[in-house]
Amino acid sequence: MVTILLLIIYIGFIGLGLPDSLFGAAWPAIYDEFGLHLSMGSIITVITTLGTTYSSMKSAQVIKWLGTGRVAFLSTLMTAVAILGISLTGSFWFICLCAVPLGLGAGSIDTALNNYVAQHYSASQMSFLHCFYGIGVTVSPLLLAHAMKGTEGWRGGYGSAFWIQMGITALLLLSLPLWKKVKHQDFQDEENTLVLSFKEIAAIPGVKLTWLMYFASVAIEMTCGAWGSTYLVEALGLTAGDAAGLVMFYFLGIATGRFLSGLLAMKMECNSIIKYSAMMIAIALTMLILAPNVMVAVAGLFLVGLGNGPMFPNFTYLTPQLFGQKRSASILGTQLAASNIAWLVMPVICSLLGDAFGMWIFPWYLTLLFAVLAVSLILFTKRK
Repeated sequence: MVTILLLIIYIGFIGLGLPDSLFGAAWPAIYDEFGLHLSMGSIITVITTLGTTYSSMKSAQVIKWLGTGRVAFLSTLMTAVAILGISLTGSFWFICLCAVPLGLGAGSIDTALNNYVAQHYSASQMSFLHCFYGIGVTVSPLLLAHAMKGTEGWRGGYGSAFWIQMGITALLLLSLPLWKKVKHQDFQDEENTLVLSFKEIAAIPGVKLTWLMYFASVAIEMTCGAWGSTYLVEALGLTAGDAAGLVMFYFLGIATGRFLSGLLAMKMECNSIIKYSAMMIAIALTMLILAPNVMVAVAGLFLVGLGNGPMFPNFTYLTPQLFGQKRSASILGTQLAASNIAWLVMPVICSLLGDAFGMWIFPWYLTLLFAVLAVSLILFTKRK
């Protein structure tokens, strides 16, 4: 039963990833249809991210009240309804309204499932969990690309995503009795979860450093994903089509890094994986800064993904190990909130710097973020 439940959790994480790349891929068609400015897409991003951050911060209380199984079901249902609403609307402001449940649902399920796997499964299984998130974010653009070749356009892609999300929702609903059966074997009762205030969490030694670790790692991930292609075009002279194809090696690096992390975790401790991953990022950034040609730069982007990919799942797995299972949901909620802030803010800052100085600044900006990550890792390791 424990293995079956893990498979259901993996599928639930596909549902978490599915909406994350959907809007970005569809936005060019959406703003063209509605006659909007390109920059208005950031309004949707802000609403979604604020909702995700808020629900992450409140997730411990919700998990204690409903349990992980119900949180996963209701959160996925919320995102499915939001996707359906966007697919049917003719109003930009209704899309803004749909972004509210989209963000709230994403934050709750992210914290709930990460916390559950961190407490009850292995470090390998945590890394594999995030590989399934990668499946979700990969499927969405494929659905949209297929739909936009026909007459349905971007709405058809959203409609297909809705039916997949509803299928995952139905599976999570049917699995609710299984959560109860597994719960009575050897897992800690979720009613014992401590709901801590932000002040109480911040007072726990080491937690603030983990916020920096999450913030810097996610900032690197999202900045590369958002501006890697633009860097190849603006700084290295590629065409937009060639850059779009080559930047996929970065996303391949993330997926490969998380898969390898899952294999290595069977023999190595998380701290060792994190250390070697940081070394890989350092090598990758050196390659990007000194890149004599496009292929070396692309290899550098691949290695950034390879090194940074294992960071998030290993950080998450360590949270209950370092701070205790009763406090982990509350702490993880704040860690994911720090991640969401990085997701929202840091790629924007990179774009502003790129406008002001040119996209040659891209690898240097990543290096600055890596310095924050490296210093926070060293200080966390040496803390008393």
